[in-house]
Amino acid sequence: MRKEEQIMKELALKYGCNPNQKPSRIYMEDGSELPIQVLSGKPGYINFLDAFNGWQLVSGLKKETGLPAATSFKHVSPAGAAVGLPLTETQAKIYWVDDMDWKNFSPLACAYARARGADRMSSFGDFIALSDTCDKDTALLIKREVSDGVIAPGYTEEALEILHQKKKGNYNVIQIDPAYVPAPIEHKQVYGVTFEQGRQELPIDDALISNIVTKNKELTEEAKRDMKISLIILKYTQSNSVCFVKDGQAIGVGAGQQSRVHCTRLAGQKADNWFLRQSPKVLNLPFREDIKRAERDNAIDVYIGEEYMDVCADGAWEKIFTEKPSIFTREEKRAWLDQLTGVTLGSDAFFPFSDNIERAHKSGVQYIAEPGGSVRDEDVIATCDKYNMVMAFTGIRLFHH
Repeated sequence: MRKEEQIMKELALKYGCNPNQKPSRIYMEDGSELPIQVLSGKPGYINFLDAFNGWQLVSGLKKETGLPAATSFKHVSPAGAAVGLPLTETQAKIYWVDDMDWKNFSPLACAYARARGADRMSSFGDFIALSDTCDKDTALLIKREVSDGVIAPGYTEEALEILHQKKKGNYNVIQIDPAYVPAPIEHKQVYGVTFEQGRQELPIDDALISNIVTKNKELTEEAKRDMKISLIILKYTQSNSVCFVKDGQAIGVGAGQQSRVHCTRLAGQKADNWFLRQSPKVLNLPFREDIKRAERDNAIDVYIGEEYMDVCADGAWEKIFTEKPSIFTREEKRAWLDQLTGVTLGSDAFFPFSDNIERAHKSGVQYIAEPGGSVRDEDVIATCDKYNMVMAFTGIRLFHH
């Protein structure tokens, strides 16, 4: 075993959040061994923050759903997360894996393709967390993406060989002990002051979403699954936060906003973009063959947005497309988005106003899970009833800072 693969009691890091923040290290306060091995690369401070938060998220998803799970983390919040359900042909196209043997992907590879593909712009340069042993399929998928590293409970020999080819052997590969259980009390320091609290160990299960407060109480098994997925994701997303979920994957995460409705707007816009990518106008964009996937992602974001008219005006489209695509009009986009249904929305705290529900409705939301407890709960419930939504009050918030 190489030196860097040995289990350590502490690990010196190049620097903290920024290059001027030195010294930097991770270690166990009680002097015990770290629950991780670094198999390659030199993970940094933010890498480990993403890795440990991501690992908790996918562990929670696997525990509750029984399915392999993956998440794509950026700056201590998930850009995407999903469980290992099979891909559709359209998803394979919009996630840029249709040139691979996607029909035979392992469930874990499907989970990462979904987690990475939901918001590909935000996932660019992500840190990956996997609930299960990384296999060949998943490693091949990771190899082709721009990513900082991966954490998993194990790696097959084939997977390690593939990952060690990435970044000239310097790709960050971390193995975590799945049996590791952290102390029930956690600490952190801010401005030299130590904060102490009990760990967030709230189980996200059927009991948590059993209090349905709307007139419509028809909660399908798929909706229950997606409600729990949204809440598990929110446990590890910087607050304020909301999460849109459909078919076992996040399709829009709004994190770190001071206003709840801004969380909903941000996540809703991401969910809209995810669905707009599936429209014929986007699927049939005439990209030049020399345009890389990341550049295609950027071009699609511009095409969907209002600024595409400016791109057309200055002729920049010629750098991306073989011919000038027609404008995707507001009316066309709205007509396509009206076909999006069955979406679940989770919120880490109560909705203070019904404007959140109005915005959610525009993105196909039919199921909602939130704590309740606002003085305007009746207004929020009435708005849900107006759209025949199903809403469950969990009775507890999920702030994460």
